[in-house]
This record gives sequence, C-alpha cells and structure tokens, in this order.
Amino acid sequence: MKPAGRSHAPLALAVALAASLGGCSLTPAYHRPSIAPVGAWDTQAAQPALQGEPPATVRSDWWRHFASPELDRLMERSLSDSFTLQAAVARVRQAEGSARIVAAPLAPSLSLSGTAGASSGSTSSPTRNVLAQASYELDFWGKNRAAAGSGVALARASAFDAGTVAMTLSASVADEYFTVLSLRERLGIARQQADDARKVLALIQAQRSAGTATDLQLRQQETSIAGLDAAVPALVQQLKVAQDALAVLTGRPPEGFTVEGASLDDVLRPAISPDLPPQLMALRPDVQAAEARLVSANFDIGAARAAFFPSLSLSASGGLRAAGAGSVFPPVAIADGAAGLLAPLFDGGRLGGQLKVSRARQAELVATYRQTVLTAYQEVEDALGAIANARAQEALQEGGATSAQRAAALAMTQYRLGSADYLSVLTTQQTLYQARDSLAQTRLTHLQAIVSLCRALGGGFGRADLQFAAAPTSRSAPLQSQEKSR
Repeated sequence: MKPAGRSHAPLALAVALAASLGGCSLTPAYHRPSIAPVGAWDTQAAQPALQGEPPATVRSDWWRHFASPELDRLMERSLSDSFTLQAAVARVRQAEGSARIVAAPLAPSLSLSGTAGASSGSTSSPTRNVLAQASYELDFWGKNRAAAGSGVALARASAFDAGTVAMTLSASVADEYFTVLSLRERLGIARQQADDARKVLALIQAQRSAGTATDLQLRQQETSIAGLDAAVPALVQQLKVAQDALAVLTGRPPEGFTVEGASLDDVLRPAISPDLPPQLMALRPDVQAAEARLVSANFDIGAARAAFFPSLSLSASGGLRAAGAGSVFPPVAIADGAAGLLAPLFDGGRLGGQLKVSRARQAELVATYRQTVLTAYQEVEDALGAIANARAQEALQEGGATSAQRAAALAMTQYRLGSADYLSVLTTQQTLYQARDSLAQTRLTHLQAIVSLCRALGGGFGRADLQFAAAPTSRSAPLQSQEKSR
C-alpha cells in the first residue's frame, strides 16, 4: 500500500484519472455454446386427442389440459404448500442477498461517528467531535462489476433452479394422482372379478349337488377365487403408498388425506404439440440455470484477470470539532482526503491459480450446458415415443378387452346350457381379468407419458413464465449486457 499525502491534490488527481480512463472490463465476451443443430423431432407430434380437442402447448398450468378439477386443486396446493418448493424459493432469496453483497463495492461506503471527551488540567473542558467518512474503490479494470455480474447470474440460476423444482414437483403430483386413480380402478376390477368368480362357484356347487359337476371343477374355481382375492391386499397397499406420497407432495400429512376421483375415465388425454428443438433451450428452467451459471463463470474470469492490476481507493472525511458548553472558541470544521494504490507484486502464484480455476470452471460449465441440452432433447424424444407406443398399445388392448368380455359371457352362457366345459369358463375369466387389468395399466402409462412430455418441455417454468424471485433489478445490468451480446 502506498498512501498518498494528506492533501486534496492526490484526491483530485485520482478523480481526474478515473474520469479519463472511464473504466474498462477484462471480462471476455459471452457466446452461447454451440449445439449440434436439430430442426425437428424424430417422433411425430402427438395426434389430436381422443375427444377431438386440438393439440395443446406447454406454457403454464399445463395440468389443466387434463380437465380434472381435482388435479387442478392438488396442483395449486402443492405449488403453494410444498416444503421442498419453499426451501428452493428460500435459496433464491439467499442468492439474491449474496448478489447484493458482492455488488456492494460498486457504491461508496459512508459512515458517521461521534466522540466526546475531556482534557485533563486546571481548565479541563469537554470536547465533542462529529466525523463523516466516505471511501470508494475506483473500478478501473471492472473487477467489482464482474463480481456483481457473477452474483446476479448466480441469483438467476437459483431462480431457475426453483423453476426446475416446481417443474419436477408438478409432474410428480400428476403422476401420483393418476397412479392413485389407476390403482383404484385395478382394485375395483379385481374385486369385481372375484365377485363374478364367486357367482360361478355358487353355480358349480349347485351342479355338484345335482351330480353334474365334479370336485375338481369345484376346487379349481376356489383356487381361481383365492388368486383374485390375493391380488387385492397388494393393490390396497400400493394405493396407500401412492396416496401417502401424493399427500406429502401437496404439503399435507398422510393421515386423513383422501382423493375423490375413482377412475381414469374422467381424465382427458390431451394431445401436446411440442415446440421445435431450438425453442427448447428457452423453455427448460434447468437449461436456463446451466447457462446462467456459465454466464457467472464468464464474469469470474473477468474478475480474476482484473485482480492482476493495481486498485485505487479514495477516502474522505469531514466534520466538526467543538469545545464544551461555555467555551469561547467556536466549532472548528475539519476535513481530510486520501488516495491509496495497491498493486500486486508477488503472491506465490495465487492470482494465476485463481485465473486457471476460473477458466477451468468455465470449461466445465460449457460441457455441463451442452449435456443438459442434449438430455433435454433425449427426454422429449423419449416422451414422444412413449406416447405413440402407449396410444397404439391402448387401442389394441381396448379391442382385446372387449373381445375377452364377449368370450367370457359366451363361455358362461354355453356352460349353463351344458354345451361348453368348465375349463372354457375358467380360461375366459382369467383372460378377461388380465385384459382389463393390463388396459388399466396401459391407460396409466399413456397419461404418465403425456406428463413426461409436459415436464420435458419445461412445464411452463422456463424463461417465459419464470414466476419466482428475480435477480435484484438494480444489479442486473451486467448480466443483461452480456445477454444482449449473444
């Protein structure tokens, strides 16, 4: 540190020097990392919904496309009461506070102090001093501006992280809600099949008493009923687990939590029209968070470069010094100013090491950003393929379930008339149960594939619909200037 003389001349010289330089920045120009161009998805967009609805897009409130008022209520409750999301929003506030801390050197520091005392001697009299002090570091090389820009970018990354949490949370709520409805449907199917099997058992028992049925047929039917009954407790347990998970996702304890819906039949299966691959980068909050961290790392390089150059700080103080009451001397004004220059000479490689760390961190985040984009592409492609396959499988299984229903009814009629054996009845009943249960599971798979597509498209929590805490507006200029230069 080389202190300047205690006069106004060095201070005026420093101000003139600052005005002449105007400040410069050593932060490299930011360019978004290049990604292999993709013009369209391999899998075709979803076809119009079964109910004739036009294809929908994913922006915000995507769950309303399913036309389920109960799902809407659960989703609103989860986004307002989920503790996981509340913790994510709290992290946004922390990041905003950190951004303000690192941006503080951009403004002067002001303080006020006062002292009171008494001098010893025969004519001792109290004295009072009031002193105002100001200090400011001239940001010639843009070190403080770069640090502030990095803090703002990290705050935005944290906000997009909260969007990612909300995106994942909303998809999980929809998945669990549909799982509950599917398990209720499967549970009803199992119980209905068991009841139908008991009716057949009663018929066999009557025929056994009349001598037209055998003990083997009786035992076979009892075994079939036992198998259907055994499936019920497992489905009940799965239903409880899914319902408890849904309660926790909405910020509620599992005790006393219920779901009103009973079937997936009342849930619309919307057709989602996906955005083109280039648009996905602006819709996914995780992609936006990865880029915001990359912008922050870019600013960090500028700060590390600026640390090699001297820094100049200015300080000034002024106030009043007055004697005690009754003194014949009037208050005296006091003022002082100084300029300090600090230049690194030898630091054992610390500054060079920091610059190397910053550059390596940037290279890491470039690779992370590209991987995040590729993963987003993959998730959309997988979801589109899952929707297409589930739609085709559901159509086939609906036909199979209808045929199985007719076959079971025909076999039962022929068995009553004595033109069909019991084995035909048993086989068609088992086939019908498996067909109906598989159809219920495929409907769930279809709905969850649509949810996966909405999640893969950002769920409405990307840049266009960011609804969480934004970065401090007074500190956002560095980041905005970087984004404009893309």
